[in-house]
Amino acid sequence: MRDTINVLGVNIDNISFGYALEKAKQMLKTDGTSMIFTPNPEIVMAAYEDPEFKEILNSADMCTPDGIGVVYAAKILGTPLRERVAGFDLACGLLESISKTGESVFLFGAKPGIAEAARDKLYEKYPGLTVAGVQNGYFSDEDNDAIIKKINDSGANLLFVCLGAPKQEKWIYANKDKLNVNLCMGIGGALDVFSGNVKRAPEIFIKCNLEWLYRFCKNPSRLGRFAALPKFMLTVKKSAKDKNK
Repeated sequence: MRDTINVLGVNIDNISFGYALEKAKQMLKTDGTSMIFTPNPEIVMAAYEDPEFKEILNSADMCTPDGIGVVYAAKILGTPLRERVAGFDLACGLLESISKTGESVFLFGAKPGIAEAARDKLYEKYPGLTVAGVQNGYFSDEDNDAIIKKINDSGANLLFVCLGAPKQEKWIYANKDKLNVNLCMGIGGALDVFSGNVKRAPEIFIKCNLEWLYRFCKNPSRLGRFAALPKFMLTVKKSAKDKNK
């Protein structure tokens, strides 16, 4: 039975990284198509304001707390989470695992050429990995069936969908029953990092839970997105206050 913590209506799994990785590995060997979403504060706030999106997140087989803000929010609400489980780290753990066990991954998203570059870098990092196929994230509704066929024909067990939230979660949810993969994960800009096009924060920032600050300093144009964090925390504090009345 899942142990989840409700953060502004989104059910976040109360799990460790190790448990999340083992659970994801099990999903890769289970019939049907499982879904893992990785909500950060921005995603949770979007779901709070969009009931349809919230329902989609809550339909996942696992929702990891991808963002220290979500962990802090759960603590404020009096229902603490064990730890942050970053979607990028979980994806890396899965890639390392399947490079040894023989399953394959399909990379879907980002600008033209990025998925191919990510594939090449991943081959260097994970010898033995099989990337069954790639597809950029620039497509129209008319292309959708062809993309699903391409994914299914590839024989991939694992599908990384990197279209950004909420598009990636909505795409996975809408197409889940058409896909033959065992596991779908929405992991945002991970292909840009895998390709080397974007650098992840240094280890010291990650350990100090300041990865968001590094990303902002590297790309101040993201100010509008980071502005969602204060709004999220204020909403959480109001929710906690209402809960304690």
